Formats: sequence, structure tokens, C-alpha cells
Amino acid sequence: MNSIKQVPTRVRSKRTEANLGAEREHFDKKQLSSISKAINSTETPVKEKHARRIILGTHREKGAFTFWSYALGFPLASSSILSWKFCHVLHKVLRDGHRNVLQDCTRHHSSIVEIGKLWSSLHDRYGQLVALYTKLLCTKMEFHVKHADIPPNLEVSDEVLERVAGTDINNVFQLTVEVFDYMDAELRLAETVIRQLNTSIAISTLTSGQCRLSPLIQVIQDCSHLYHFTVKLLFKLHACLPADTLQGHRDRFHDQFHSLKTFFNKARDMMFFKRMIQIPKLPDSPPNFLHAASLAKHVKPVVVIPDDDEPEQPDDDDDDPEPLIDISSASTSMAEAPPQQVDIFDRAFGPPNGGFDDRDLQIDSLKRDLESLRAELERVKAEAQRYITQLKSQINSLEAELEEQRAQKQRALVENEQLRMELEATRRRNAEHESLQATFIEADQRSQATEQRYNKLKEKHTELVASHAELLRRSADTVKMLSATQQTQEEVERTKNQLSFEMDRIKQDSDMKLEEQKFEMEKLRRELEEKMAEIMRVRATLQTSEKTTDQVNSSMSALQAEKERLMRSVSEKEAELSSLRQSAQLQQSSLQQEREKSSRELGELQGKLQEKAGQEGQLKQKLLAEQFALLQGTVVEAESIIQDAVAKLDDPLHIRCTSSPDYLISRAEAALGSVDKVKTGHADYLRNMGDAGGLVRALTQFSHLTADTIINGSATAHMAPTDHADRLTENCKGCATESLQFLQDLKSKISLQRADPASIRIVIQRILHLGQELRPKGMDIRQDELGDLVEKEMASTSAAIEEAVRRINEMMNQARKDTTGIKLEVNEGILKSCTELMEAIRMLIIASTELQKEIVDDGRGAATIKEFYAKNSRWTEGLISAAKAVGWGATEMVESADKVVLHTGKYEELIVCSHEIAASTAQLVAASKVKAGRNSKRLTVLQQASRRVNEMAANVVASTKTGQDNLEEKDTMDFSGLSLIRLKKEEMESQVKVLELESHLENERVRLGELRRKHYELAGAPLEQLSEGNGDSFSLPHSANMSPKHTKPALLRKPQLAQKPNMSPKSLYK
Repeated sequence: MNSIKQVPTRVRSKRTEANLGAEREHFDKKQLSSISKAINSTETPVKEKHARRIILGTHREKGAFTFWSYALGFPLASSSILSWKFCHVLHKVLRDGHRNVLQDCTRHHSSIVEIGKLWSSLHDRYGQLVALYTKLLCTKMEFHVKHADIPPNLEVSDEVLERVAGTDINNVFQLTVEVFDYMDAELRLAETVIRQLNTSIAISTLTSGQCRLSPLIQVIQDCSHLYHFTVKLLFKLHACLPADTLQGHRDRFHDQFHSLKTFFNKARDMMFFKRMIQIPKLPDSPPNFLHAASLAKHVKPVVVIPDDDEPEQPDDDDDDPEPLIDISSASTSMAEAPPQQVDIFDRAFGPPNGGFDDRDLQIDSLKRDLESLRAELERVKAEAQRYITQLKSQINSLEAELEEQRAQKQRALVENEQLRMELEATRRRNAEHESLQATFIEADQRSQATEQRYNKLKEKHTELVASHAELLRRSADTVKMLSATQQTQEEVERTKNQLSFEMDRIKQDSDMKLEEQKFEMEKLRRELEEKMAEIMRVRATLQTSEKTTDQVNSSMSALQAEKERLMRSVSEKEAELSSLRQSAQLQQSSLQQEREKSSRELGELQGKLQEKAGQEGQLKQKLLAEQFALLQGTVVEAESIIQDAVAKLDDPLHIRCTSSPDYLISRAEAALGSVDKVKTGHADYLRNMGDAGGLVRALTQFSHLTADTIINGSATAHMAPTDHADRLTENCKGCATESLQFLQDLKSKISLQRADPASIRIVIQRILHLGQELRPKGMDIRQDELGDLVEKEMASTSAAIEEAVRRINEMMNQARKDTTGIKLEVNEGILKSCTELMEAIRMLIIASTELQKEIVDDGRGAATIKEFYAKNSRWTEGLISAAKAVGWGATEMVESADKVVLHTGKYEELIVCSHEIAASTAQLVAASKVKAGRNSKRLTVLQQASRRVNEMAANVVASTKTGQDNLEEKDTMDFSGLSLIRLKKEEMESQVKVLELESHLENERVRLGELRRKHYELAGAPLEQLSEGNGDSFSLPHSANMSPKHTKPALLRKPQLAQKPNMSPKSLYK
């Protein structure tokens, strides 16, 4: 039965359900409106308020079921812009939505992948972006599903990151790789968007550009956290693993670091991001993971997004206040202020009296006043600027506080909304509690009815038991009656059977009903116990809900009080801001009055300054005239100097004067420098005719140096050949003519502009060239190049020796392949001795180089190495000649050895090359010994190396002769079969051949002497060093350390005349 108390509860439950249904319908309508407005095919950015409503909807329903129910109905395959904005909204929902959103979105992972694959195969700009965006979203969902402790907004503490990474280094390594992949997906999307924006005409202030750029705000937020994660994880890996193992991780991090820094710098320069997000600055260089202390220098990049209700729409409030001082208008007013034409001093004191003009004093005083006013004006401007800066800082601080109050207000609204949602949830729980209470009452009623039915059944069971006992008594009576009467036996029997059957049936029915009643009683007892437990739980929940409701009400009242306090503080701040603005306006008006006063006084003083400027112009004209007169006097003096030099060319007394080509060259070079100075001074004078000092000085130097060049050129011509003398004299006269013409052009203001000393330079260059031609031939090499030439020759000699050793080794290897037997032994002996000789020469070159360094260091003092070589030019040239001879001799020896091994040359060539190398090394030693100290250890080393060279040269000669003797076949001289007449004839033929060879030898010796003479002439050696004979006894003056003089071999000596045999003629015919 239903009682009257139960009616209000049921009515209230129905009303609550109706309100909840209406609220749910309103919520769905709002969500549909926000989703359809946020995700559309218009190329505009997603408005923040629509995205915020969608995100709040996920928090309200604790998931993204409503969002996906509407999002799946969009035709994403038909519009790339629609797909792009869907990905943007999904990214924001994943980041800022309820924690259950990730699970709801994971269920639609395959749909997102299909959208990406569809647009990746199409050639569409937004399609490419959608393909990259879907990959990013899939990577994001997979990462956060795998690592549930890291929320999709990536805002976790370092302790949580350490807990996720764990202590297993393999897990840390894998997590680092996943974070790298996550960052790569973010950077690929950002780089593609920036690249498309750069290639298109759209900019960040247009809706088309903002549509592409708006998702990068979430990308920047993700990248800042991912960069911090990567740095932490890499430092942890480097603390556990060797650096070589993590080289790939470091390279990948460096690439991501530079890409992220480039992306942040580009985004920071865009106007769209400047008002939407504060992008952090990354360090100039990536962290040094090899140095563990660098972790302390790491600063986590923090992205700040200002709280703004509608960032897409321009705000009516102007953040930049108007300047309190309009400098442009002030400067315009000062410029437009007409100068006073009337002299205030004349108006006050009258015209000058008695011919005494005190205007200069007045001008000076006015200037001082003007400077003081300017200083005062600058001070006032600086003070005003300081006030402006202070006011702006105060305004900025107040605006920051206002923004903070707005943010707190926004947070309070969000918390209020959350509390309202919790209150609604509490109300729903109360309604559920009421429905449970009604159910409990109904269950109590059903239990009472069951108990009543149980009592009734119990009564019926008692009645049946009583009736059963009565029947038993009746059966006994009947038995007694049957025994008494036989007539009614059949009837009694039938009655007995009927009664027994009825008794069994009743007994069975009673047993069955009893079992059913017991089972139903047990069931009702269990239901009663469950309902009682449920009632206890509902009562506890109801008490908890009532406590929560009280807490919510108290927090709501506290929030309302806090809201009222914040509103009062905002109003106070606004009042203070208005008062500050009024004070700033008053200050601006006072500064404006001061500026106007200063501009009037400045205009009065400018008139005086203009008069003074006129006087200064007159003085300037006078200065120009004086400078031109000074220039003319200098030109006349220069003409007289050059004309005096020209007159000396034809002076008979000058014919006996001579000069060297070197001095002429020095004078000509100095004259060329003076011509350049004249040209520079002329150009400076044309630019500023008020200063002729530079041109006057240049003309003075030019005239003296040119006259000196003309006189020395004529004096040099007196010692030169006829052809050179004539050309030198003509060029000297031409130089004088061109110089006088140039000076003549300088005399007139009309021709002053076209005066050019280029023709003078050409003539002086000709004189310089003739002087260089007249220099001795031995001076072809400049002295400042001798030092470099010595080093080059010594280096080239060392290179030639090394090349010779290499070629000898190659020839030895080739000889071992091509020859055998006695020839191989001969070739190996010759090449081995040549190799030893080259090694000795190489050691000699090294010792000579070390000795030269010691000589230069000891002898140059404060001078440079080049200056030392130039100072000792003769010694340097001898050193160069000796080095060249050693290098050439080594090269020739290699060529001769090659020919001997190949049997195309002569053994004598190898011997001569050995002698030539010994002589050249002796010359090199002698040249080095000239400048060396007596106690020099390096000189001793050089002498030992020289003796080693001589020994090795002798070994080459000996091995060559030995090989020649071994290879040549000598005929045995057997004269036993010859008669006396035949022997006499052979002797005469042999003497004839000897005489022919001696004559040929004498001719070759004469030719050798002439060749050596010519060689020393070309080498610059004096002819007195050559011997008087045919050159056989020729030796260098510094050949003391050479080997002893070789005597002529027996074959080259003149044989003695054969004596007649001491026998009688008679014995010949016996």
C-alpha cells in the first residue's frame, strides 16, 4: 500500500528528472553550437571562447563523448581546412580537457590515422599540414597512453618524471627515444607551417595566416616541456652510460635544439604571437652533457599565456598611453616661430654710442643665456621623461595588477562553475538517495505484507494439523464401527480408502506448503537484511552529502566575499589610476607652457645668430682669399726650384757630376710618393678651399724631390751608355715640362679644377724604369728576397735529395727483378754506394741548415732574418749557388745511375757526378764556415758530415770502377806469335794512338778550362780566382776542407818515350 507521506517524494523526484533532462538538452545544444562554430571550413582561426566551452563541457561530463558524437558527423574528407581546425580543437581538448578525454580519443585512433593518410596522398597545402598534424596527435595519444603518469599537457614535476623513467637504464633510454620522436613530430609540423607561411603572401595579421599559426601555440607549449624532459633524461643517461654510446642521442638533440631555437626566434618576431603568448628564450649553445655540473645551469623554459577573454578580437583599451609631451608639435612650433626682426637691446638701450659697438658682448651673453636655457630645457625634458616613465611604470604595474585580478576573477569563475557542477552532482546524489529511501519504504511494506502472509499460512497450517488429528480420531472411530457392524463393511472400506487417500493428499499439500513457506521466509529474510544494509549506506551517504553541501555553501560564501573584496580593490585601483592620469595631464600642461616660453626666447636669439652667421660668411670669404694667395706663393716658389734644376741640365759645370742608378731609383720613388701626396692635397683643397695647408706642404716636398730627381737623372746619364743617357735626359726635361705645366694650372681658379699630376707620374715612372735598367746585372734579385730564396733553395735541395733516394730505391728493386748473377751484384753495389752518398748529403744539408740558423741568430742582432741576408748579400748568393749545385748534382747522379743500370750510360758519367757532388758540398761547407764561429759545435758536425760525403763519393767511384772491371772482358796480351818487325809495327801504332789520345785530351782540357771560366763569369766570381793554366789545377779559394787532390790516372798521364832495346843488330838476324 502507498501512504500519503510517499507522494511528495515521488513528485520531487519527477521534477528533478525533468530539470536534469532540460539541463542536459541545454548542455548538448551549447556544445553543438560551440563545436560547429569552432570547426568549420572558413579559413579563420578557432575562437578561444568556443574552444573554452568545449573544454569545459569535457570537464562537466567527465569525458569527450559529446564532442566525438558530434565530431564524427563532420565531412572531414571533403575539406582540408575543416580537418585542420578539427585537429586544432582536438589538440586543445587533449591538452586542457578532462583526464578521461585521452581514453575517449584513443578509441578513435584509427579514424584519425585514416584522415591523415587521406590528406597525405592529396596535393593540398592544408592537406599536407593535416597529415603532419594527425601524426602528431597519434604520437601524443600513444605516448600518454603508455605513460599514464604524464598528462597530455605535459605539466609534471621533475619528481614525477624521475618516477616515470625509473631506475632501469633501458627504460630511461627508451623513454628518451620516445620523447625525441614526440619532439620531431612537433617540430615537423611547426617548420612546415612556417615554410608555407613564408612562401605564401599571407602574413600573421591576416586571418588566413592566423588560421595556420594558431595551432602553433599548443606546439610551443608542448616543445618547452619536451625540451626540459630531454635535457633531464640525457643528463641521467650520461651519468650511467659512456659518452660514446650516447653520441647519436647528442647529435639528435643538437639538431632538435637548433631547429627549436630557430622556430622560437621566428615565432617571437611575428606580431600574432607577441600578443598571444610569451615565448621563452633558449640558451645560445646546447647544454654540455659531458659535464655533469652543466645541469645546474639549465633553466626550464616557461611559456606564459596572458589571460584574455577574446584574443582574436581587438581590444578597445589601448595599452600604450598617449605621450604626455608632444615633441613633434613642440619642434614644429619652434621651427614655425618667426624670428624677431627688432633687436631687443637696441630697443632697450638705443643705438651704439660714440662708435663703440658692444654687440659682441651682447651676443656672447645671449649665447650663454641660450646655452643655459638649452640646458634647462634638456633638464625639464629629462625630468618630464622621467615622470612619464614613472607614470608608465605605475600604469603598467596597475594594469598588471588589474590583469592579475582579472585572472583571479576568471579562476574564481571557473572554480564557481566547478562548485556549481559539484553542487548539481550532490543534488543528483540527494535525489538518488530519496529514490533509494522510497525503495526502502516499499521494501519495508513488502516485508510487512510478507510477514502477514506468513502468519496467515501459519494459521492455516495449524488448522490443517488440527483437522488431521480430527481425521485420525474419526478413522479410529470408524474402525471401531467396522468391527461392530459387518453390513456396512464395504461402505466403511470405501470410506476408509477415501479418507486415507484424502489424508495422504492433505499431508503432502501441507508438507509442500510448509517447504514453500520456509523458502519464502528465508528469501524475505535475506532481502530484508540487504535492504537494511543498503539503508545504512544511504543514510551514511546522505550525511556525507549534507556535510559536503554545507562545505560548498561555506566556500561559496567565502568566494562571494573574496569576489566583493576584489571588486572593491579594482575600483580603488581605477580611482588611483584616474588620479595619476590627472596629475600627469597637469604636469603635461605645465611642461607645454615652459616649452612655449623657451621657444619664444629661442626665436629671439636665432635672429642674432643669423646676423653673426653673415659676419662669419664674410670672414670665410676673406680666409679663402688668403689661402689662395698662400697657394700662389707656394706655386711660384716651386716653379723657381724646378726651373733652377732644369737650368743645371745645360750647365757645363754639371757635366762632371755623376750619380749611381740606385740613388736615382731612391729619388724617383720618393718623387712618386710626393706626387701621390700632391694629388691627395689637391683633392682635399677642392673639397675645402678654406684649408690649403695640406696642398702647400705637398707642393713644397714635390718641388724639392722632383728637382732632385731631375738633377740626379742628368748626373746618372753622364755615366750611362749613349742610348740610355739620351732617353734619361729627355725624360728629365719632360718631367720638368709636365711639372711646370701642372704648377701653371694651379695659378688660376678656372684651371685649378682640371689640374692633374698624372702625366708627371708617368714621366717619373719612366725615369725609374731607366734607372732599374742601368743597375748591374748581379742586382736582379732584390736584397729583401735573398732570405726567402735561401730558404727555398735549401728546401728544394732537401727535396731533391729525398727524391733521389726514392728513385735509387726504385731502381734497386727493379734491378733485382730484371738482372741476376754478376750484373745484379754490380748494380746493387753501385746503387747501395749511391744511396749511402745521398744519405750523407742529406745529413750535410741538415747540418748546414742548423749552422745557418745559428749564424743568423748570432749575427743579425735586432735586425730580421731577411735584413741579415740582405746585408750579407755576397755570402748569401754564394750559399744559394752551392745549394743549387748540390741539388743539381744529386739529380744528375740519379740519371747517370739509371743509365748505368740499364746499360745505356757510361761508368765515367757516374764518377764525374760523384766528383761534382763532392766539390759542390765542399763549396757549401766553405760558404757556411765563413760566417761560423770558431768554437761552434754545429760547425764541427758540418765538417764531419763533409768528410762523410767525401768518403761516400770515393766509395761510389770505387764501386763503379770495380763493377766496370768485373763486367769488362780483358783480352790476355799474348805477343809470343809476333815477329820483331810485327812487334815494332804494333808499338808504333800504339804510340800513334797514344799521341792522338793525348792531343784529344789536351783539347778537352782546354775546353774544360774555358767552360769553367765561363761558368764562374756567369756565377759572378772574379776572374782573378781562375788559374793561369788550362784549368787542371783550378780550385775554389775555400776548398781547404776538400779531399786531397787526385792524381791523374795512368791512362791519362803522358807516357814516357820508349827506349831502344840494348841489343846488337847482328843478333836480330841470326
